[in-house]
Amino acid sequence: MSFLVAVRLLISPICAFVCASLLEAVLSAHDTVAQKNFDPVLPPLPDDLDDDVEEESVKIVRLVKNKEPLGATIRRDEVTGAVIVARIMRGGAADRSGLVHVGDELREVNGNLITHKKPEEISQILSQSQGSITLKIIPAVAEEDRLKESRVYLRALFDYMPYEDKATPCQEAGLPFKRGDILQVVSQEDATWWQAKRVGDCNLRAALIPSTQFQERRLRYRMKMASLPLPVSPKAATYDCAEREDCDSEGGLNGKDIVSPKSKAAPVFCGQAFSWDFYSAGLRRSFRVKKDRQGSPGDPHTPDANQSEFLIYEEVTQYLSRPGERPRLIVLIGSLGARLTELKQKVIAENPRRYGLAVPHTTRARKSHEREGVEYHFISKAAFEADIQSGKFIEYGEYKDNLYGTRLESIHRVLDQHKVCLVDVQPEALMALRTTEFKPYVIFVRLRILDSKRKLLGSSSSLSSGITEDDLQEMKMSAERMDECYGHLVDYVLMKEDPVSALAELQLVLERVQVEPQWVPVSWVRS
Repeated sequence: MSFLVAVRLLISPICAFVCASLLEAVLSAHDTVAQKNFDPVLPPLPDDLDDDVEEESVKIVRLVKNKEPLGATIRRDEVTGAVIVARIMRGGAADRSGLVHVGDELREVNGNLITHKKPEEISQILSQSQGSITLKIIPAVAEEDRLKESRVYLRALFDYMPYEDKATPCQEAGLPFKRGDILQVVSQEDATWWQAKRVGDCNLRAALIPSTQFQERRLRYRMKMASLPLPVSPKAATYDCAEREDCDSEGGLNGKDIVSPKSKAAPVFCGQAFSWDFYSAGLRRSFRVKKDRQGSPGDPHTPDANQSEFLIYEEVTQYLSRPGERPRLIVLIGSLGARLTELKQKVIAENPRRYGLAVPHTTRARKSHEREGVEYHFISKAAFEADIQSGKFIEYGEYKDNLYGTRLESIHRVLDQHKVCLVDVQPEALMALRTTEFKPYVIFVRLRILDSKRKLLGSSSSLSSGITEDDLQEMKMSAERMDECYGHLVDYVLMKEDPVSALAELQLVLERVQVEPQWVPVSWVRS
């Protein structure tokens, strides 16, 4: 007998014994598990239930809560005085449990009767509780069907801090956001407070934001209060505790939110009118927009969630140009000293096949080194004025008795060649360009102004030479005012420190616009 055969005969009995032992252990474990009861163990019902409660359906709910909010708000029923669950926050602990619903009556928290406590006191008890929370609930007579999560996306057009808003039913449940943030609204079943998530946040729990109608109502109230002959304290427009429960009263406003893109009146900053004459002069000292400017071509369209005249929300969706479509128009606006023309020309010079310039028109005489249609289109003053009357100019102005302007035709000529058209305009022209036809991507170039002019754009930069402290203040003021009035129309802010880094950053942004989806007004895609 060979050695290999002997080894096999010896191993075979051992394997059989091991397999039998393992099978016996598995069967024994199965019998042990099968005899156990793994149903959830709920706390027993209290023996001292009131008579009227015994006739009702009582639900004992035990939730496990860590540091996160419970995810529910409550209100006091005006007729019965009962404490009612007002809303369930999507993704919160209460929502995930599936055991608490809108309309449920809350009787006890951890064995403590809360029917005589104020909603603020109950909310504090719930927020301070950790670990297991036991709730005694009288279910709603007819529980509302849970709505499917909506897919409405809004761009915020104002800043919001729930801890500064006395109207919110629960400050801890509010969602803070900044102008420009993209919000996904997951529930609009409450006409006053919507539930939303901020796109990009890792937190899956929804939070409260003021609805468009509610925010507009209190903006109107603040404008009304501001028109009174006596000055009104900002606190006079906020909410007290009584108003917080129903949220139907009007009030609360941050003055910088009152900016209407459709209003023909001068914009309002913090309740005071602002002169556009000074603003235009601060932007371009050598180029003044004429006061008698005719209406721009096209139909200006800056939609928001409800076509409100106030800057509240704008419904948006993601968009990326498909192959064969004309590229999006790139619009540059800039504060005083941003040197947009220089920046724009450098981009085009490095890649003339991909980028093009909307050549402006002028009535001045052509210089010896200039070429028609390259630096300018040279036309007569009579022809220029006729084009103004026909509404062919996006913007125009006068300098040293010569007219200058950008025509709509110049932009179309570049886009029709499937080149990315770069145009820099006064911010007022944004309203005429912000259309479905152009789908503009707006870049705001502003200087990074530090404490000292020697630190402005680097001590060795030619841009810092000859700049006075008054110039720095004017640059800073023009940037702040442009941001305040037109920041809601801006897609990207480029902080210019020096020409080299600014060019590199701009080229990177232009590349992303062509290859990555961007948020645009939903009307640009649906129309």
